[in-house]
Amino acid sequence: MHILILGLNYAPEPVGVGPYTAGLAEGLAVHGHRVEVLAGVPYYPQWRLAGGYANRRCTTEEQGVKVTRVPHYIPARPSGAQRLLHHASFAASVYGPAMAAARERPDLVLAIAPSLMSVPVAARVAKRADAPLWVHVQDFEVDAAFATGLLSSTAARLEQRAHAIERAILKQAAMVSTISPQMCALLASKGVARERIYEMRNWSNADFSGGTPDPSRYRSEWGIGDRHVALYSGNIANKQGLEVVIDAARALANRRDIAFVICGEGPNRANLQQQAEGLDNIQFHDLQPAERMAEFLSLASVHLLPQKAEAADLVLPSKLTNMLASGRPVIATAAPETGLHAEVEDCGINTPPGDGLALAEAVTQLVDDPARRQAMGAAARIRAVERWSKTAIIAAAERRMLPLTKQRAR
Repeated sequence: MHILILGLNYAPEPVGVGPYTAGLAEGLAVHGHRVEVLAGVPYYPQWRLAGGYANRRCTTEEQGVKVTRVPHYIPARPSGAQRLLHHASFAASVYGPAMAAARERPDLVLAIAPSLMSVPVAARVAKRADAPLWVHVQDFEVDAAFATGLLSSTAARLEQRAHAIERAILKQAAMVSTISPQMCALLASKGVARERIYEMRNWSNADFSGGTPDPSRYRSEWGIGDRHVALYSGNIANKQGLEVVIDAARALANRRDIAFVICGEGPNRANLQQQAEGLDNIQFHDLQPAERMAEFLSLASVHLLPQKAEAADLVLPSKLTNMLASGRPVIATAAPETGLHAEVEDCGINTPPGDGLALAEAVTQLVDDPARRQAMGAAARIRAVERWSKTAIIAAAERRMLPLTKQRAR
């Protein structure tokens, strides 16, 4: 197949959507397909242009994939309105290269959401190339924007209009995929026919195949010593609800054997650091290099995965896959019947969203019960293998793509 992928985020962005779009493109290329990607310049999660890149159009060959990057607006402090401009600028910038790519008549056009605004561009390409359109939804950005307050929910007409546009965009696709069963159900509730819905999960990016990594360098570099570590690593933005981690650290300030570590970047980090002032049991660090990911994640006694209640089932945090693969239990702030709650069950502890005391209690339960902690960690590793095998996920997606292109050939 000749596959054209259109998505705002791409490697070398270390977290979020980018690593998965790159992994899918590279995996399909390894299978012998011709893969071309139209992406934005890397900026996430710092919300600033990555070092070594210029905010201009360029084309490179990366891991067997032709990647064309286009310039776009990058807000330093991404409010709701600025995010809209951010996505709109990418859609406008990618239009020309996308129309040029249509002349190559790709067999399949795959659009990644976010950014939903760029999906109509992909639909135009698919129509011009007489190719099927596949939309992959990593994040229900419209719902999340209103649920987390990035866009005002009091503007009822605006919200209704935004959802109507979203439904119209999704109806253009021959196939719509997303990353969890609950998100598949949400697609159906938005009017996508069930036969056009496909679950394509994210996968673990950390390599634990070399045995048990030794995190002692981190313990030495960061002065952690032999303390237990409650670790969060990833984007630091509004929908994570990371304030609950500060509350838990404050509640456990007298436990000298427990350290909280938050690694990441994003628009809410400065605010969190301000809230944590005066606490000597919590550290903030930048995202760690991909080549040290296994060593870094093995630093944790427990992983922390907070999520606001309002964001439940609008996104399944991609960081969960690496947490489970590390063989450490996960403490999530997830309500029953949500997708995150189901994924963590038996591999860790679920606590009520926003409840710092409950999170602190879960940390102490696992720290003080090594047998339970080890059993849950082993279950987490098994679940990562069974549900998040990169090879199996990409092979299954490829099998789903092939019939679409065969229909087009007929």
